[in-house]
Amino acid sequence: MRVMVMVKATKKSEAGVLPAEPAEAADFQRRLEEMGKFNEELIKAGVLRSGDKRMVIDGPFTETKELVAGFWIWQVKSIAEAVKWVKRCPHPMPGEQTEIEIRPIIEAEEFGRAFARAKTRRVRALQQRTGKSR
Repeated sequence: MRVMVMVKATKKSEAGVLPAEPAEAADFQRRLEEMGKFNEELIKAGVLRSGDKRMVIDGPFTETKELVAGFWIWQVKSIAEAVKWVKRCPHPMPGEQTEIEIRPIIEAEEFGRAFARAKTRRVRALQQRTGKSR
């Protein structure tokens, strides 16, 4: 199963606050290295499929109130496996409460063959109406 793992932003992270003192800067660098090693472990284990830093998109839904500092797309056997990986994740923003959320991604195959056939028919009908095909 695929899951999206989101690191929620904090006020400091959204404000772009960087360490000012040399000790803070060294700690910040160490945390970046720890996160890099964690990402390498995810890749070697075949778990990491995608990831990126923060994005804010005000879509067709209600106004965005919670910002995402970063996300991963993981391929795992279960939510329990995803939880185990999250528990190994270095704290992304020490000194602040940080939330990491796991959400399953529902695949079209999970809805069965009838769903996939109906989707194919809808796409073909749209292509015929618009005169565009892929």
